[in-house]
Amino acid sequence: MSPTVRCTISPDADDLFMFRAITLGLVDAEGLDFQVRSDHTDALNRLAARGADTDLCAISIAWYPRVARDWQLMPNGGSVGRGYGPVVVAREPLAPAELAGRRVAVPGTTTTAYVVLRLLVDFEPVVVPITPPEAAFEALDRGEVDAALLIHEGRLTWERRGLHAVVDIGAWWGEATGLPLPLGGNVIRRALGAGTIARATRVVGRSIRHGLAHRDEAIAWLLERGGMLKTAGELDRYLGMYANADTVDYGEDGRAAIAELLGRGAAAGLLPEAPPVDFAPAG
Repeated sequence: MSPTVRCTISPDADDLFMFRAITLGLVDAEGLDFQVRSDHTDALNRLAARGADTDLCAISIAWYPRVARDWQLMPNGGSVGRGYGPVVVAREPLAPAELAGRRVAVPGTTTTAYVVLRLLVDFEPVVVPITPPEAAFEALDRGEVDAALLIHEGRLTWERRGLHAVVDIGAWWGEATGLPLPLGGNVIRRALGAGTIARATRVVGRSIRHGLAHRDEAIAWLLERGGMLKTAGELDRYLGMYANADTVDYGEDGRAAIAELLGRGAAAGLLPEAPPVDFAPAG
């Protein structure tokens, strides 16, 4: 019987893109049986913290210190923003400093986006689940929040609604640090053992490279599945942002950015102190 690797990823286009070739059996799985399912970001973080029901899990980078004992961070599968990232929007023009003390819809307090926005300004978080994707916009419309922090595809759709951008936290981070913003990544359970971890890491890398080499086919597949992004142009733009060379490997500056993020978060009391990130072997 083939060793099983239970994978839990987000339902967002970049994660589906990364795992498409695995899901469809388009690449050599090295004898591993990958079982792929999805859940939203905050739930994925909490799933990894419970340490049950999954062997490979997409998480927020800011959540890694809380699960590092049982999980290695994989070198591939990362979502990195280079001068861009999640966006805070509001019904009226606001300066970033004006968010202080205001109610801001966030997709969960376990996310990287939440931590980075807290590094920028102290606000009152109101958790609005990312599913359904319209929930944050509806909370704004009802006046339940003063602004909303949008991650994933939501950062590309807010302009349709006549909202105003308050701050792109990826742009702010880049100006503050000179580094890209590492938002999400894949972790793999240490208990799988070094051999299976190395094989799984190679297969995931192979799947990502297959997607990049067959981009048009992958976009057509994503459109058939449905989702928040409705056109090939929107998907192409989104994948260009979050499924690219950085997804194949974080690279030197990406790894430095992870250390910077976790260090700043810990210094601000937003994250626990953690040892240097332990990356799974690239294979």
